[in-house]
Amino acid sequence: MFSSGLLTVAAANPFSSPRFQLVSNTADAHTAQSSASSDLTAPPARRRFAAAAARAVKEEYSCEYGSPKFYALCGFGGILSCGLTHTAVVPLDLVKCRIQVDPGKYQSIFKGFSITLKEDGIRGLGKGWAPTFIGYSMQGLCKFGFYEVFKNVYGDLLGEENAYLWRTSLYLAASASAEFFADIALSPMEACKVRIQTQPGFANTLREAFPKMRAEEGVWAFYKGLVPLWMRQIPYTMMKFACFERTVEALYMYVVPKPRANCTKAEQLVVTFVAGYIAGVFCAIVSHPADSVVSVLNKEKGSSAVQVLKRLGPLGVWKGLIARIIMIGTLTALQWFIYDSVKVYFRLPRPPPPEMPASLKKKLGL
Repeated sequence: MFSSGLLTVAAANPFSSPRFQLVSNTADAHTAQSSASSDLTAPPARRRFAAAAARAVKEEYSCEYGSPKFYALCGFGGILSCGLTHTAVVPLDLVKCRIQVDPGKYQSIFKGFSITLKEDGIRGLGKGWAPTFIGYSMQGLCKFGFYEVFKNVYGDLLGEENAYLWRTSLYLAASASAEFFADIALSPMEACKVRIQTQPGFANTLREAFPKMRAEEGVWAFYKGLVPLWMRQIPYTMMKFACFERTVEALYMYVVPKPRANCTKAEQLVVTFVAGYIAGVFCAIVSHPADSVVSVLNKEKGSSAVQVLKRLGPLGVWKGLIARIIMIGTLTALQWFIYDSVKVYFRLPRPPPPEMPASLKKKLGL
């Protein structure tokens, strides 16, 4: 947990190991006194070494935790993690959306891919990639950037002890707050994406879809799915962040055979990927009903979320769940892996899993 530099400084501390010497005569006493006097003159050199070591330890990171640069680079990591991964799984997302809005025609993942390839060719599987990349890049910027902001702010409000005791609630509150703003950034591009993917003949590109939707329905066309999007994304993100944080904590506690501080960066990133995939499976299940409503709502004109929900019924909202689990599990794992890799590359502070504060241990008698 502590760097070798800090341990060296601790060892050099003049108060770390005081030396006691038994003397038998005056000469020996004089020698011991001279030795002690010379020791007293040594601290300035040690202090210079300590200061240099402290600077070296501080310079391990490119910025301070909670600084504007830290949040900006976290937002950049969010852009890469969400924008790239969502764009990479556009073919699977396209088939998933079509299963949700037309289950009679697209009855399964394999049939969905087969029909899409037959009707639209290979290029048809990439429909909606542009709004996906733009929309989810903006969402990632707000999701990860604001999560770090809110986690820090809420943690300061709670105090060290309560932040530890209520850490799951802290993760849930911070992620929900971040996703609220992230969905506002995502909604216009999500509406374009779904319209391109699920309404044949409407538009094949973002340049065609955006002005056409605005001309036909106005600005409301881009935000009519915002509330269902909140219903889908906020529970999803709450599960994504809280489950990930607690899974990482559990993996280091019960599975990984050594402390995180003793793990290499590569080993830490493997733990990140595994925890991300586990979190992704739960995310997919929690958010799937609302995802089905969003897909149908953005395809149709004049429908409301309540009308779509009634029409789909309790079983219809679960269509395409397997495809979504595969997609979201992989997505979430890759997102956390990319996000953590960005932190490593830019040498950002990466706090270890939380530990009980010493003051709380003392109160509990541990």
